Amino acid sequence: MSAIEEALKHLIRTNGDVTSNIINDLIKDHSPDRERMARLYERYKASSYGVPILTREFLDRKKVNNKLANDFFGEVIDIKVGYFAGEPISYTIDKETENHEKATEALKKFKQVNNVPDMDAETTKMASICGHGARLCYIDRDGQERAMNVDPWECIFITDMSINEPQYAMRYYKITDNGKERWRVEWYDNTYITYYVQSDTGQFIVDETEPQRQHFFDEVPLMGFPNNEECIGDAEKVLSLIDGYDRTLSDVSSEIEQFRLAYMAFYGVEPDEETIERARRTGAFGLDAEGKIEFITKDLNDQIIENHLDRVGNNIYRFSKTPNFADEAFAGSQSGEARKYKMLPFENKCVTSERKFTAGLRQMFKVITSAWVKKGVSVDYTDIEMTFTRNFPLDLRYEAETQQMLKGLVSEKTRLSLFSGVEDPEAEIEEMEAEQVVDLDNYGGGDNEPVE
Repeated sequence: MSAIEEALKHLIRTNGDVTSNIINDLIKDHSPDRERMARLYERYKASSYGVPILTREFLDRKKVNNKLANDFFGEVIDIKVGYFAGEPISYTIDKETENHEKATEALKKFKQVNNVPDMDAETTKMASICGHGARLCYIDRDGQERAMNVDPWECIFITDMSINEPQYAMRYYKITDNGKERWRVEWYDNTYITYYVQSDTGQFIVDETEPQRQHFFDEVPLMGFPNNEECIGDAEKVLSLIDGYDRTLSDVSSEIEQFRLAYMAFYGVEPDEETIERARRTGAFGLDAEGKIEFITKDLNDQIIENHLDRVGNNIYRFSKTPNFADEAFAGSQSGEARKYKMLPFENKCVTSERKFTAGLRQMFKVITSAWVKKGVSVDYTDIEMTFTRNFPLDLRYEAETQQMLKGLVSEKTRLSLFSGVEDPEAEIEEMEAEQVVDLDNYGGGDNEPVE
């Protein structure tokens, strides 16, 4: 049984009694996952210690050791984020909802204050890198409902369902106290945030500087945004392929640069190490009349290397289900719909992420609306609709033809929702109706004269 399952059973049995042992066990059990996610983020940043090829060393330090990092990892992530979250998610509330105007105003203010489009893009990025993102809701000093992204490797969700619906949640991070590093823990339940700090003996005790406070929501305000059911990042399955590509290209570069593409043969003389080293610096040897030097050139089959790199590169895109926009398949004058078919595996991956992201957003609004109710704005969080629009080159002619064919077959709201140029179908219907209104008092008779 995992530490999370043990913790949940204990918390249910004791009505939420948190012990030092529970916190210690959770951190210990979560440690491999924490290291994995932090390592993946460093790899995304292409830090000097995050990319394996950049830390490669040879026992023989005289060998050229070129370290060429090809950022397939970052490209897989950035293409997903741009396509999935490049167009802001549309949030609307059905007009039939009670207190529609107040609810819409509260939603609008929440989106503006929290810069929701940027926050959604960053959540998508972290979920794509690490396998899940994390978001924390809180009330700021002005009494506004706020949300912020937090590092997913800092979060543990105690739940028997998905991480976007936790019964309890814990955030832990390092602090420096009197020159010593120790863990600090924020423990969340449906009502309170309780703070713990690690003592010198390794036990977790309530932080006396800020022991506990209400968070003013009716739900746990820390929730996860899984990338998929397994919480796997988009590039995790192709890490070995990326590393193999880096090694091959780095070794070829070293071969070209180093004194290894050809061997030198000496006739009538045997040079010592000092002579060889001096020749490397000066590029010349000094010999007597009987000596002779020549190169024995070794062939480097560049065709095999190119084929190998092409296959590895194609497999990186294929198995990460990412389109290679540098490929010839995306060149030319093909229609947008034809390109969409080529992106079907990528779109299927994004559909899975969309469903998980929607569940995370619903939980966030379940938390946020519980605070709105206390301000007299009664909103059912299930009435907030989220519409995702892919950031893809538009084929407006095809869409216009589709709109024309669907007219009369489906409702106007459904028809307009399928058009990429319309963000809010209901608002568009209102605009269309307003344009069709005719002022009968002034129609057809100049100077306000009625029509005969």
